[in-house]
Amino acid sequence: MDRPVETTPNRDECSNVATALSWQARRQPNVTAIHYPQSGAFRKSTYASCTYQELDELSNCYARGLTAYGISAGTRTALMLTPGLEFFAMFFALFKAGAVPVLIDPGIGMKPLKQCLSEAAPKAFIGVTKAHFARKILGWAKESCELLVTAGPTLGLGGINLKKLKEMGELSTGEVMHAAKPNDMAAILFTSGSTGAPKGVVYRHRHFNAQVDMLRSAFRIEPGEVSLPTFPPFALFDPALGMTTIVPDMDPTRPAEVDPTKLIEAIDRFGVTNIFGSPALLDTLSRHCVEHGIRLESVTRVISAGAAVPISTIRRMQKSVYRDAEIHTPYGATECLPVSSISASQMDDKLIDRIESGEGVCVGRPVEPNKVRIIKISEMAFNDLSETTEMPFGMAGEILVSGPSCTDSYWQRDSDTEMAKVSDGHGNTWHRMGDVGIIDGLGRLWYCGRVSQRVETGQETLFADQCEAIFNQHPDLARSALVGVGPRGRQVPVLCIEVKEKLSPVDTERVHFDLLQLAQAHAITKSVHTVMFHPGFPVDIRHNSKIGREELAEWAAKKMQS
Repeated sequence: MDRPVETTPNRDECSNVATALSWQARRQPNVTAIHYPQSGAFRKSTYASCTYQELDELSNCYARGLTAYGISAGTRTALMLTPGLEFFAMFFALFKAGAVPVLIDPGIGMKPLKQCLSEAAPKAFIGVTKAHFARKILGWAKESCELLVTAGPTLGLGGINLKKLKEMGELSTGEVMHAAKPNDMAAILFTSGSTGAPKGVVYRHRHFNAQVDMLRSAFRIEPGEVSLPTFPPFALFDPALGMTTIVPDMDPTRPAEVDPTKLIEAIDRFGVTNIFGSPALLDTLSRHCVEHGIRLESVTRVISAGAAVPISTIRRMQKSVYRDAEIHTPYGATECLPVSSISASQMDDKLIDRIESGEGVCVGRPVEPNKVRIIKISEMAFNDLSETTEMPFGMAGEILVSGPSCTDSYWQRDSDTEMAKVSDGHGNTWHRMGDVGIIDGLGRLWYCGRVSQRVETGQETLFADQCEAIFNQHPDLARSALVGVGPRGRQVPVLCIEVKEKLSPVDTERVHFDLLQLAQAHAITKSVHTVMFHPGFPVDIRHNSKIGREELAEWAAKKMQS
């Protein structure tokens, strides 16, 4: 029997988020922390495993090696490892050494990635051989990078490999847990840039610790659960929450193209209880389950984030799990997560009817102890909360959030920080989510669309997600996107649509007519008189779910001119 340990990590002595892993290793040393795929013969994947004690000891060894190599307290370190044992161990090792990991989505494109690395100016770079080749050839962070660690052969690219780093760690007996304070910088996490330039969000140790506590409380997560996180950064919460992580055999940059049979195989094999996935991934998974009559017997919780989850996806997912399983659709952003959440069991027919009638997407009540305000939309920066105008219940406006996981700055982007952050005079930071929302009489938050993607005609303001919910019910549509063509204040609303299957000329005309009729049947869409068929919407890399409406607006403008 394991010896008794404290019931929660002691953060009074050290606020380092990595203490959560060490605590779990003491609490459940022989429990599997990670199952991860390894390429086997004939391209078949086999899974290897690592216990909590083994993961903690490996990260300790890496942490000692990092310190011996010169990657220590405050060293900004670009981390580009593929999801697996080394990724988890190294991430926590960086925290233990006091270094500051820099995480950038590799799928954002070479040019934005280079810009992010230039802004972050990391002194160290830890990545797979392929990433080091790109670093060398494309000149990533060439002015700042001095310390290089390669997972794999170095091939003359400089620095040392992981094997050497581990050997250095085994020879060292130094301290392995940096005594971080709550306000110390823990990491720089870059946004996906789906609605603007990618920005480095400064995370402090208190932000990570708050997120762990809020996620545990909001979703009633218990140690010993088995989690399948299909978005790598989210997987890093699992060890801190005491869950066993199953690293999926998939390309995390293309969640919509996941092979559902591989996910289902892993779910059945390891008895997965918790799934985290983007709406695009759950759409693919739930379609496969419904079409083949598959029920995910072990799953008790599904969490989807990254974009608004279509009602149709939630309904299919409900058919794919048992009735007592909960499907949660939290709302948040890299800068503030989680903000609010709602479960499928709370979405009755009346609520769904309101969503499909264009009132917005209900994203539930704020996760305690968050505070949410709706203010009048403005293009100005605010020095103090008192300068904002709060909207009455039921009126749309810009969403502001304050809470323990709310970050307070962007790295090296003072103007963006000034625009996005508001002080309330009591030491609290409020983050402007960049979204339009409504708070109803029951205290629930409704998401209406991005502030930057609103359509202003001069007579009215249309919000994308409100309007699109009406059109998305058409059986031939895969999805729709409302965009504005022309200068703000005189914009022409255009509905871009993506159909499920190729249509005949007759059916194309029928769908076009149906949508125009549908627009006239609802007050908020009466001004929509233009419908354009698009071959395939541009979407964000991170979740394959957020629609690039700015790009669609440019496409629609060119089509109208021609």
